[in-house]
Amino acid sequence: MTDVLRRGRASLAFSFFAQGVAFALLVTRIPAIQDRYGVSDALLPAFLAAVPILAGVGSVTTERLVKRIPPSRLLRWSQPVVLLALLGVGAGQRMVELGIALAVFGLAVGALDASMNMLGVSLQRSYGRSIMLSFHAVYSLGGIVGASLAWAGAHWDLALVVSYLPVVVVLLPAALVGSRWYVDGAAVRVEGAVRAEGEVGGAGRSVAFRALLPLCLVMTFAYIGDSTVSNWSAKYLQDVLGSSEQLATVPYNVYMVTTLLGRAIGDFGVRRFGAVAVVRMGAVVAAVGFAVVAGAPGAWVGMLGFTLLGLGLCVLVPQTFAAAGRLASETYGSGGSGGSDAAIARLNVFNYVGFLIGSPLVGALGDAWNYRGAMLVPMVLVLVTLVYARSFAAQPDRYGDGHERPRTADVGRGSNGL
Repeated sequence: MTDVLRRGRASLAFSFFAQGVAFALLVTRIPAIQDRYGVSDALLPAFLAAVPILAGVGSVTTERLVKRIPPSRLLRWSQPVVLLALLGVGAGQRMVELGIALAVFGLAVGALDASMNMLGVSLQRSYGRSIMLSFHAVYSLGGIVGASLAWAGAHWDLALVVSYLPVVVVLLPAALVGSRWYVDGAAVRVEGAVRAEGEVGGAGRSVAFRALLPLCLVMTFAYIGDSTVSNWSAKYLQDVLGSSEQLATVPYNVYMVTTLLGRAIGDFGVRRFGAVAVVRMGAVVAAVGFAVVAGAPGAWVGMLGFTLLGLGLCVLVPQTFAAAGRLASETYGSGGSGGSDAAIARLNVFNYVGFLIGSPLVGALGDAWNYRGAMLVPMVLVLVTLVYARSFAAQPDRYGDGHERPRTADVGRGSNGL
């Protein structure tokens, strides 16, 4: 059992890493993609918006598919499709080919994001302790690697297909090999037997949307904050705080590094203090970060604000997925991974909702008012997370289903074989 879970955890972590690399390679080369296909500035937002919209469609479709197909199988085949679609973006010649490649990428990303987090939550339930943040930390590491590869491609003026092809050649077969060890909802039974939870209780059922709504709002607010940093940090530092063009590229890199560091240690915080305390602390730190950015007198103070944003926002998304899985487990019991998978797929849609809202919201407020004031809006939204923090609490009598509890020591291999 221990070896099964360890292999499952390692293979899933690689899947998170590969997706981080692929997504970063796409979004950081948007100017090169625009130049290659001759996409006008007026048309570019439509192409960019199509990806998260179709990803939402893919996530909703995944909610229905997992009633019949294990999440591991969906992840096994959606990840190669994402990588091949990325290669298609780099290799195409006409705008229609770009549209097709981005459409495939968006649909596959929705299925991939949902199924990855389904497997992560079910593994966390089997471990009986918080491990979701570690998966998202590996995703952040992949994003840093992908952004670095994109920088190298731009620096050396490499064609998109030349930049993308080696990455796909390495990651695609590795992901397929690693997919052999994905674990679908493995659980320890009293008899010591292992069975797939996806085949038992909870199939075909889902958590009522009203119960899931607080987590959906938190997910939306977290991605509004994240998209604000990714889309506006460089412009804000240069145009508002008067930095150089070169220095303006630093805040997002700092944000990515602090996100990685925060997620790398976040699971230990959840085990020691509990999910509610970690979510509250993350929301407060993120809000302070936005306040520092809004009031910064110069570029270096602004970068301090973006550093705090990385440390604060990094915990919200992984813990929201974990809370959705926990809510389903408390509703249907330990055999209810069908309900858990449906809840996670539904929740995943709001990651794309936040991404779609965040950038246009800040841009419109910045143009109509000013960008300092615009930064206060995601600050307020992140603070609203404090109202819903109790939604992240585990029931004390459901340890194992509840994934983590405060002050739980990680003792490694124990009497339960985990």
